[in-house]
Amino acid sequence: MAAAETLKNTVEQFSTASNQAFKDGVEKSLAALAEANTHSKKNLEALVASVTAATKGAEALGAQTFAYSKKAAEDQVAAAKSLAAAKSVQEAVELQTAWAKSALEAYIAQVSKASEIVSASIKDSVKPLNERVSATVEKLQAAR
Repeated sequence: MAAAETLKNTVEQFSTASNQAFKDGVEKSLAALAEANTHSKKNLEALVASVTAATKGAEALGAQTFAYSKKAAEDQVAAAKSLAAAKSVQEAVELQTAWAKSALEAYIAQVSKASEIVSASIKDSVKPLNERVSATVEKLQAAR
């Protein structure tokens, strides 16, 4: 009888330990899945933020370019009218030179503005992705 009782106790202890180990394994797996889900969600949010920033940059660049094109066309029409009204060849050359100079200055200013918009857009677009990469690297280093 004592042997049967010992066997029974051993089986109960083994069963309890097995159940606890299984429960612990399931809890660890669920925690890992929840962490992976959170990580994926943050990555998706970073991607959305990046695309949103790029879209805003593209919209700003488009609006700036449209405004420049409109102003340049208006300036060209005004220059053509004043050139047509010139009273001498000398006056026409002076008007043409003045217009060319102002058109070139406006173009250079536009290129500078466009460069600033593109640069800011790239910076804003890459920032959320860099943050996620940094977070991932920190997590991997902490896991070592």
